[in-house]
Amino acid sequence: MDQEILHRQRTKIVRIGDRIIGGGNPILIQSMTNTRTEDVEATVEQILRLETAGCDIIRSTVPTIEAAQAIKEIKKRIHIPLVADIHFDYKMAIAAIENGADKIRINPGNIGGEEKLRAVVAAAKERNVPIRVGVNAGSLEKELLEKYHGVTPEGIVESALDKVGMIEKEGYDNLVISIKSSNIPICTKAHELLTKQTAYPIHIGITEAGTLYGGNIKSAVGLGILLYEGIGDTMRVSLSSDPVEEVKSAKVILRSLGLYKQGIEVISCPTCGRTRIDLIGLANQVEEMVADIPLNLKVAVMGCAVNGPGEAREADIGIAGGEKEGLLIKKGKIIKKVPEEQLLNVLRDELLCWNQNED
Repeated sequence: MDQEILHRQRTKIVRIGDRIIGGGNPILIQSMTNTRTEDVEATVEQILRLETAGCDIIRSTVPTIEAAQAIKEIKKRIHIPLVADIHFDYKMAIAAIENGADKIRINPGNIGGEEKLRAVVAAAKERNVPIRVGVNAGSLEKELLEKYHGVTPEGIVESALDKVGMIEKEGYDNLVISIKSSNIPICTKAHELLTKQTAYPIHIGITEAGTLYGGNIKSAVGLGILLYEGIGDTMRVSLSSDPVEEVKSAKVILRSLGLYKQGIEVISCPTCGRTRIDLIGLANQVEEMVADIPLNLKVAVMGCAVNGPGEAREADIGIAGGEKEGLLIKKGKIIKKVPEEQLLNVLRDELLCWNQNED
């Protein structure tokens, strides 16, 4: 682990709008809008919700000139960097840059040839706009599929570095690399190989991860491995769901590894036959209640008074349910007993007091 952590510490520093990635800076959370980018109102509304959820960088597709032109107006009304996602048409990349995109995402292999790539790089270089070089397992060239007898980590890395070389040939190195696969063993191995051959910042994600339930599990496994190994400067949890859920999931993954220090972490017990309260409902209420409280705390929601205080010892504050009454706990010590129906309110009051003391 120590050797791999060194990669995140030594990656090239890249500025995306007013955010900085690489060089050991905090890992930033990304998501992608699923509105039509041409629809400024809908796109801005979604981005503002994502900002509130904790999104650091947002990516929007730019398939048309109208979408590229919309970037200028969208950027006036949001507060996080905007990345333009480009497929195939180099004109869209240039138009996005001209309209203020903070970064563009392209696959240099399908942008239209060497001359068109040169034009895109020239536009990016003029404004010092970073380029994210994106290669997916599904976009591997026929030659590499034949060379490696299918999709392999080696083939994905060779493809990515070849595309990076195309841009470096034009004298530009303000780059971020993204290599994705829906196959976790292939994806993790590819990233491990890539980190040995480049110092560019890496955006990580498990592509086509799936639904809110299955995709979260798959992303937690794959991204958890990479992050624990010290790989990743930005990340996205790709889900077939509301993009806000992607941001919430990313925060939980990062927090679980000690890589995210903002906001309250809620821990809760899995329930058992001793539980005499609606623990599941209470835990969900607590999680919703603390979402906007700006404290770096761990809050425990426990199902019984038998093991609750001990199991909640690592939490800063917590509550434990009992027979018609519950406990308020701080650092594993029982502070007071309260009626069951007052548990949530008592916890809220304690957190608000804590917040005021912090201020």
